[in-house]
Amino acid sequence: MSQATQQLGADPTALREQLFDFWTRKELEPLRAVAFKGFSDFQTPLEDLLCVLEGCPGRQKGKATTMGHSILMEFERWRRTHPKVTLQAVPEVSKLGLQRRALSLLTDAQPSFMDPLIDIYQLGNLDRSILRLHIFKLQAVNCYREAALLSMKLELQSEVDMEEMCVPLILQDKLPMAESFVRGHPRLEERMVTLLDSWCRPDFSIAQLRRQFPRLSLSKHQTDQIQPKMLSKQVFRLMEKFNIDPGLCPNSVYKRKSDSMRFLMYKRFVEKGMSEENWRDHVQSTVADDPELQIQLVELMVKYGGMVNAAQWSLHYGLPKDRLPFGVWDTQESLPPSLREVSKGCNAESWDPSQAHRDRFYQLPITRDHVHFLETLEGLQRCRDIVLQPGCIVGVDMEWRAGFGAVSPQQRVALIQLAVPGQVFLLDLCAHGFSQHNITVTFIRSLFSATTVLKLGYGMAGDLKCLLATWAQFSEEPLKMEGVLDLLNVHQQMQRSTSSRGSGGPRCVLVGEGPAEKGLSLLVQQVLGKPLDKMEQLSNWERRPLRTSQLRYAAVDAYCLLDVYSALSRDPASFGLPQDLCSISSLQTEKSKEEKKRKEEKKKQARRRGAHQESDPAPTLGPEKSPQLGEDSQSPLPPRMAPQQLRVVCDNMLQGLGRYLRCLGVDVVLLENTDDHRVAAQLAQEDGRVILTCGQPYQTLKSQVGEGRCIALDCSEKARDQAVRVLKHFNVQPTQSDIFSRCQVCNSDQYLKMPRENMTRLLKERGFLQQQQQAPVPPEGETWDDPPSPAPFLAPGAPRYSPHCRWAPLSDLDSSTLTFPRGAVLQLHTVPPGLLPRIPFFFICTGCGKIFWEGSHFSRVLSQFQEVLCITEDTEDTLSFSTQQDRPLTSDR
Repeated sequence: MSQATQQLGADPTALREQLFDFWTRKELEPLRAVAFKGFSDFQTPLEDLLCVLEGCPGRQKGKATTMGHSILMEFERWRRTHPKVTLQAVPEVSKLGLQRRALSLLTDAQPSFMDPLIDIYQLGNLDRSILRLHIFKLQAVNCYREAALLSMKLELQSEVDMEEMCVPLILQDKLPMAESFVRGHPRLEERMVTLLDSWCRPDFSIAQLRRQFPRLSLSKHQTDQIQPKMLSKQVFRLMEKFNIDPGLCPNSVYKRKSDSMRFLMYKRFVEKGMSEENWRDHVQSTVADDPELQIQLVELMVKYGGMVNAAQWSLHYGLPKDRLPFGVWDTQESLPPSLREVSKGCNAESWDPSQAHRDRFYQLPITRDHVHFLETLEGLQRCRDIVLQPGCIVGVDMEWRAGFGAVSPQQRVALIQLAVPGQVFLLDLCAHGFSQHNITVTFIRSLFSATTVLKLGYGMAGDLKCLLATWAQFSEEPLKMEGVLDLLNVHQQMQRSTSSRGSGGPRCVLVGEGPAEKGLSLLVQQVLGKPLDKMEQLSNWERRPLRTSQLRYAAVDAYCLLDVYSALSRDPASFGLPQDLCSISSLQTEKSKEEKKRKEEKKKQARRRGAHQESDPAPTLGPEKSPQLGEDSQSPLPPRMAPQQLRVVCDNMLQGLGRYLRCLGVDVVLLENTDDHRVAAQLAQEDGRVILTCGQPYQTLKSQVGEGRCIALDCSEKARDQAVRVLKHFNVQPTQSDIFSRCQVCNSDQYLKMPRENMTRLLKERGFLQQQQQAPVPPEGETWDDPPSPAPFLAPGAPRYSPHCRWAPLSDLDSSTLTFPRGAVLQLHTVPPGLLPRIPFFFICTGCGKIFWEGSHFSRVLSQFQEVLCITEDTEDTLSFSTQQDRPLTSDR
């Protein structure tokens, strides 16, 4: 046996066949023994090894590694006992041939050969032109990953074309590989980032890349990734990672600022959640001196703020006439001198809020002279003497400038608020020489590490992140956190207790119940009865001097923590809390560790099963999971809700669902295709909306909103079926009057009802109706003051359009400019003149100016949603299709 084995082992081909038998039978121990003996019998081990490897099969289904890789590993182990077997021992005339043969083995069929072959045959010492030629061959056969890996192993990045290497990787969803390729080479890093930025141009088309790489086959998913929304996110991430000058990426910077402008418009004019001063500060900072952004601002103002505001801003920036939207120049010319400048806001501001403000919001229980604005070390010393006293309870909050359009995501603290009973100290970290002084840094470190001082905060993780960005010292020597109670943990415990106990405990603010609150404002409302006024939340906190409203907001945000803690401490049981509130933080920490351990164990089990699913699946509203949604399927339905009470934001993957819900009267904000998923979280947090999403974004979004405020839908379902599931889940019960009660275009719920004689007159005056066309004559015996008869093309007894909405008076329409108070322009050009004889009334959206009329579309939608209406109506409330009289509503309802 030994003699036969020696003779067999000396032949590389025979050894390979013998090893293949062991490999296919998965007999690894005999394979190792025979391989070790065979290597020892080789006359020229390095050459014979190549003969073995050149005949090995490539990847095999069900095999974690290749046979060649296993043989190479055994050869490496054998070589450790035979240190003289090196390339240096090979005659010079044979060395180059062996290296070329080893290099030719590095293909996609044997990716695991790379490291051992480079080491054994010292491929890094080959002539660079030979190595480059092999890289080009790999690229020619679409082995871009192998080409990139080999280039990195042999340090060839600067010697090959970056675009030829990285573009295919990026298109194949292998951006991390492209990042690794350029990392450590500043010139290549800059070129790749600027290349990605060039793909964010409005005129860029992926067809250009297809022409450049015709052999590359791309899936729909891969092509979907090459669009500005996704690319600009990667550009900003890489700009920070590689420290790239933002000036080199103008397209991504412009897109971020453009998106910020749209968000600011929504906050100011739709949500009305930002003061004019705040909005103006952010807009001017975002627009700066970019003429394209200035023009976009004017265009958005036409849509959201009206012609007068648009004209004022166009004058402010001195924009040329040929770049202005239609009507803006004429409005400019008609403005009196007093209205030709952008409003500067009100300069005089009282510390004491109005009575209406007092009735609606939580109020600071101390006077102005007990709020101290500190910007000197002397003032800081007075603060230190008070807040560091043993047994002191301190409310801690921080403010920083909102990063609208900012390139760097790092946000530094501009103001720290410290509240103690009867006083509030505002530490100005923008004061020159104050924030970075050693005394200030030492005080902050002492405050957070003091075990005898209880520090109260809400969502302190974000505050601490900004503290690290403000003071690098805290990264070098970590900040100790002792005696800290995050009321966010307390609030979450309250919410869980409320859910488990039913109606008992603190007052729950449901979806659609009055003004939506969230976060600390919701906690204050639940505990103290009134929410916080968050109008100044998105202020420019770096501007000096701060406005009075900013100072008051800052003081309130810190002081309310003291009042909330006091109320909870007096009777924790009534809020479902333990007697010792400070124990909640430790409980949360233990639960988090257990949850993390549980998730890791699930992931391991999934990997062992070979599953490719998430370990923590989203509570999908789908055929099988809709009853659960994170709770027992036997749980009772939530209280009955009208469609107008449900407020949602639909991710851009669910626009069809959003349109269906809006059709039924639900308050829906639809993300645009270019919007980032994080916009949904912002809207949900600030407007109290429920997020409807699907797919991977769910895992990110659910962590940013309260429990049950982010719902995942089954993407495989049709939009109409998704809408039914959402309505069932929230127990929304629409009626016939809810259909089309909201504008399908802009989500407004206010219409102006215009008789056809008024519409006819406007069409004539504006030249949309030929003079020979006569105004329709009322039917005999009927006047326009009488209830309108059904349209002639509707069947007798057919349902009539009588939406449950707000009605605007005719006086809201400016007869000269045909605009509504919010600036929307009446879209007369959309009305076909042939409709006038048949349509008695037109319904005009005051939010966007779009004109609707009753026709067969209403009947079709009603028929389409018959199932939904039946599902959500009680038996005694069976739908009636009789004609209903319009119920006039005041415009301020």
